[in-house]
Amino acid sequence: MHKTLQHSLIAATLMASAFSAHAETITLKVHHFLGPQSIQHTTMIGDWCKNIERDSKGRLNCQIYPAMQLGGSPPQLFDQAKDGIADVVWTVAGYSGTRFSRIQVFELPFMMTNAEATSRAAWDFAQKYATDEFKDVKLLAVHVHGPGIIFTREAPITTLADFKGKKLRGPTAQITKMLKNLGATPVPMPVPAVPEALSKGVIDGAVIPYEVAPGLRVQELTNFTSEPDPSYNALYTTVFVVPMNKAKYDSLPADLQAVIDKNSGREYSAFLGKTQAGNDAPGKKKFEAAPNQKITIIPASELKKWDAATADLSAGWVDDMGKRGYKNGQEMLEAARSMIMANTK
Repeated sequence: MHKTLQHSLIAATLMASAFSAHAETITLKVHHFLGPQSIQHTTMIGDWCKNIERDSKGRLNCQIYPAMQLGGSPPQLFDQAKDGIADVVWTVAGYSGTRFSRIQVFELPFMMTNAEATSRAAWDFAQKYATDEFKDVKLLAVHVHGPGIIFTREAPITTLADFKGKKLRGPTAQITKMLKNLGATPVPMPVPAVPEALSKGVIDGAVIPYEVAPGLRVQELTNFTSEPDPSYNALYTTVFVVPMNKAKYDSLPADLQAVIDKNSGREYSAFLGKTQAGNDAPGKKKFEAAPNQKITIIPASELKKWDAATADLSAGWVDDMGKRGYKNGQEMLEAARSMIMANTK
C-alpha cells in the first residue's frame, strides 16, 4: 500500500512537471533597426508576434526591441540571429555586403513589378536557389519594399544627366552599382544614418521608398522628390530577411515549431511586402504637404534611358555568380524574372 501511494505521488509529480514545462511561456527576443512607431515594428513584426501568441494559446510571445536596443549596428543583425543574441531579427540582406548575393538578384534595376508579387517570388527563389545562404538560421521570410524614390537637397534629378556629381546614399552593394551606372557618386549607408548625413551635407540625396522617408525627416531635409512613373517597373527595391536563431527554433516542442511554420514562409513574405509598400501612399502625402518639396514624376520615356544605362548590371550579376562558383547565373536571373511575372496580377 505504501509503495503504491509512493508510486502514485511520483507519477503525479512527473505529470505536473511535464504539464508545467508544456505550459511554460516562451518569450522570443525580436530585434530590428527602425523605431517603435514604424510600421515594421507595429504591424509587420507586431502582427506576427500577436499571431504566434494566439496560435500557441499564449505559450509563445515576443519582446520586440526596436532601434538596435540590444546593441550593435544594423549590419550585425543577421549574425545576432545566427549567434543567439536575438531570437528573431528583421534586416536588410544587403547590409551584410554580398553575403546573400543570389537573393539580391531582386535588387537589379527595373526588376520589381510590385512588392507583394516580388516578395512571393523572392521566397520561392530562396527556396529553390539560395537555401545554403541561410543554412545557419531558420528563415521565416524574404520580402522587398515598394518602389525606390530619389530625394535630393539642392537640385532635382529629372534626367539621366542630373545624376552626374550627385553623392547619393545607396542601401546595398547592388544599388550602389546602379547609382554609379546612372552617373552618381554612391555613398553606402544603412537607413538610420540618412538624416545626419543629409543634415551635414555628407550626401546630396538618398534613394529610399516613400514609406520610411517621413520617419527619417527626409521631407524636412530635402527639397526635391523624383518619383519614377509607377506604370514602369520600379527603379529598384531592397531585399529584407527575417531569420530566426536555429537552435532556438530546434529547442521548441513540435507543436510550437508548427506555430512558427504556420506564420512564416511564402504568405508571410507577401504580407510583409504588401504591408510595407502599402505605407508608401501615406508617406507620399507627407511630402505633398511639405511646403518646401517639389515632386517630379519621371516619365517612362526618360526611364528607358535609365534602364539602358543600367542594363549591363544584369550581365554583371551573372558574371559575379560564375566567379562565386555558381555556373547557373543566367538560369537564376531568368527564373527570378519569371517568378515575379508569375506572381504579378
